[in-house]
Amino acid sequence: MAARWAEGHSGSVLCLGASPEGLLASGAERGELTLWSPEGVPAGRLRLSPGEDDVAALAFSPRCPRRLYAAHGAAVAVLDTRALREPLERLRLNEEEINCLALDETGGCLAAADDSGAIKIVDLEKKRVSRSLRHANICSSVAFRPQRPQSLVSCGLDMQVMLWNLQKARPLWTVNLQECETEEEEEMQSAGQLFNPPLAHSLSVASCGNIFGCGAQDGKVRIFRVTGLKFERELEFKGHSLGVSQVLFMPEAYWLLTGGNDGKVLLWDVSSDIGKQQKSPAKSLQRRKAQAAAAARKDGKLSKAASNEHARILPKLTIEHGEKVNWITYAEIKGSRRVLVADQSSSISVYPLPE
Repeated sequence: MAARWAEGHSGSVLCLGASPEGLLASGAERGELTLWSPEGVPAGRLRLSPGEDDVAALAFSPRCPRRLYAAHGAAVAVLDTRALREPLERLRLNEEEINCLALDETGGCLAAADDSGAIKIVDLEKKRVSRSLRHANICSSVAFRPQRPQSLVSCGLDMQVMLWNLQKARPLWTVNLQECETEEEEEMQSAGQLFNPPLAHSLSVASCGNIFGCGAQDGKVRIFRVTGLKFERELEFKGHSLGVSQVLFMPEAYWLLTGGNDGKVLLWDVSSDIGKQQKSPAKSLQRRKAQAAAAARKDGKLSKAASNEHARILPKLTIEHGEKVNWITYAEIKGSRRVLVADQSSSISVYPLPE
């Protein structure tokens, strides 16, 4: 059963954040920001914007956990959670509404992805944009790679997933999710069946820094492995009937939380699928697909089981949340593991996770 954290907002909760020290924050419509105690009681509130700008993204500093960055409209408010009053400062560096914030492990570099497709890389010490990266359409998510402060990945509604190095303005490697379709899907589309395009909504990097997951509008989760200056698809599976709005790697090796527009929150353990594939992930994927195709080939055609190699990956836990998921985050609360879920309502749902 879920606990409900209420009385913190008047409108829909759009984003959540958790600090390394266990501080919890939520952002909502009309500029509302709330800090929460472990008991689910509001510990501080602030309205960042008197206008219509929503708080759409939050990020705690990894080196200074009391420092909180909150995106509202095209601005980023810098806050001290010990005294939640007016922002310490406001960074106005983006031109369009910001969808995602990410900090590198040093806490000195902030990435802000916005509706124009731009990713502004901000040097927080000098308080200036050090690099501007770009997608062709809305950039929905960006994340730094652990242990590699100069490297980050991003995705957007242009169906592109990109690997960047901050020394360069152009991506090191790009994958178009529409080109990842299986033979079965191509055959079904040519037969006139319609599919949701794989608009990329969210991504998350595992603690190793080389594995990351991406959730898309077609209901699929794709796992990629970075090898040098490029990345390759390692796994692909589907557990949501509608778009995957959120993906989040947990501290465990290759445990992944996903939230969807179908109202489900799923926990996946993909360690047995990718944890041992340390060499040539692309070849291992090709080999698995070839083996499945050989086993399922009949009358010269691939059966559904052959092309649907992701069907064998099943969620470890299914939470029937019931409402479209806006954001998920993971936290340890009083020694127990929890997933916090924000949806279209003004409250936050908190679910226990298996130990």
